[in-house]
Amino acid sequence: MIRVAAVGDIHMGPDTRGVLRPAFDTLPDCADLLLLAGDLTRHGTLDEARVVADEIRDLGVPVVAVLGNHDHHDDRQDEVSDLLRGAGAHVLEGESTVLRIGDARVGVAGTKGFGGGFVGASAGEFGEPVMKEFVRVSRRCADGLRTALERLAEEDCDVRIALTHYSPVPETLAGEPAEIYPFLGSYLLAEAIDTAGADLAVHGHAHAGSEHGMTTGGVKVRNVAQPVIGRAFHVYHLPLRERVGADARASAG
Repeated sequence: MIRVAAVGDIHMGPDTRGVLRPAFDTLPDCADLLLLAGDLTRHGTLDEARVVADEIRDLGVPVVAVLGNHDHHDDRQDEVSDLLRGAGAHVLEGESTVLRIGDARVGVAGTKGFGGGFVGASAGEFGEPVMKEFVRVSRRCADGLRTALERLAEEDCDVRIALTHYSPVPETLAGEPAEIYPFLGSYLLAEAIDTAGADLAVHGHAHAGSEHGMTTGGVKVRNVAQPVIGRAFHVYHLPLRERVGADARASAG
């Protein structure tokens, strides 16, 4: 069994320095890794990123993160990523990482993702150049996630997790105004997850959304935005894949 701690949308700044650290210090007792699902800062400034870096440094468990839209606001996302990597985090964008946890190989594929909406109410790659580029950005993020998940399949991981900021399904947006769903996620992310395969998908971004959802392919989706889970992190338990009949789906509480 792999214990996955996850949280997103912690929106840290200098005035919240140290707020999460006491809870994070308990992670080695209750979890095998920590996933950070974006919007780690408020405005993507380096001062805010340094606070996050200090919060996650030397936790005693691996940390894997993606950035969110807030982390891009100051247009210093590369430097924000470097600060987090300097604190030991794996920061992913269209990439994957494999963690050795005991005898298990845990693979995480990540992308920020982007908007565009969901089946029956989604944006199309048509019209003005800016609209076409909007959809293309979402498609590029989804393609990067699919490729990263496929790479994990080749690595023969015991558990595969998709980590995004934007949501892959509308179910975890329930509670948000329907009018803003196209800005909270994209069905292209779910298509990528179902095509490549995963045991769990984790995202943030939807502060007023719901925790539980599922892709049409049966992959469980969890919205771990801190306002949704109401705590420093939530822990999900994932059984290891069967070596024979590797289609076995992991369950998430």
